[in-house]
Amino acid sequence: MKAAIRHLDRRFRAFIALKDTTQPPRGWIRAVRDALGMTTAQLARRMGVSQPRIIAVEKAETSKAITLKTLERAAEALGCRVVYLFVPDVLLEETVRSRAQQIADRQLSVLNQTMRLEDQSVRDKEARSRMRETLVAELIDDPSRLWDEAW
Repeated sequence: MKAAIRHLDRRFRAFIALKDTTQPPRGWIRAVRDALGMTTAQLARRMGVSQPRIIAVEKAETSKAITLKTLERAAEALGCRVVYLFVPDVLLEETVRSRAQQIADRQLSVLNQTMRLEDQSVRDKEARSRMRETLVAELIDDPSRLWDEAW
């Protein structure tokens, strides 16, 4: 699992700067079409559809109701390519570590409360920190345990 995370994170690093990229207000199809000086009728001919269909496609894109297949057809007709990918807000390794730390803190809090009731709470900060890191490491080794609860 760790190797898969590292592999994806290496790939994501090239795209992390794109995470704040937003779609043009009238959509990518319209933006590229306008930049090329192409009319809806001309794009329709290139895609083999009617001119009103292009208007519907552009509206579907702006409302996020367009299919990937239609996006790909439009992109090809515009001399472009659709690149479909997820760009994480933070690298996956950081997401897993952060989630493991949250769960470890929650588990330690419950444990400490129980031990406090029995007058056995962990008062030593170093011991608590070691317990936390051990829990975090165990959770990272089995990340399937991280996602049973809501964020």
